[in-house]
Amino acid sequence: MTEAPPGIEGPGFVATSLDKVIGLARSNSIWPLPFATSCCGIEFMATMGANYDLARFGSERLSFSPRQADLLMVMGTIAKKMGPVLRQVYLQMAEPRWVIAVGACASSGGIFDTYSVLQGIDRVIPVDVYVPGCPPRPEQIIDGVMRIQDLVKNESLRRRNSAEYKQLLAGYGIQ
Repeated sequence: MTEAPPGIEGPGFVATSLDKVIGLARSNSIWPLPFATSCCGIEFMATMGANYDLARFGSERLSFSPRQADLLMVMGTIAKKMGPVLRQVYLQMAEPRWVIAVGACASSGGIFDTYSVLQGIDRVIPVDVYVPGCPPRPEQIIDGVMRIQDLVKNESLRRRNSAEYKQLLAGYGIQ
């Protein structure tokens, strides 16, 4: 059971702000889109299994359609040729959307410092949470999802319309 958002409480009622209620609802119903290309995807499969069970955190419904997802989980090595595809998937997601870079390859290119490997997906799309490791353990992936939940829970409804957010997207060539 999640805790009630901060506000005025009494027997049978809670008075709080709309931002807090929507943040609480969003944070416990995140639909992830796994974009797995290599070994980090195997660790993600373990995270979804019975031992770790990501469903406990409200993320049991994996979405393989970007239009129905709000969390893009990029796992594994991303080639430079895959960069435009990843960007297109990101753009097809509806706002609000969040991104996790899982593993060393998605975060920084990993051990593959070659001409064909993208040295971090943050060169193509904005990233909210980085999960380190090669490959990261399921506990680390769960920690990354929990950090996204904290971000979602505390995000203002107006943040996506702010000049700062629009400037961030403009830095990536996204309008």
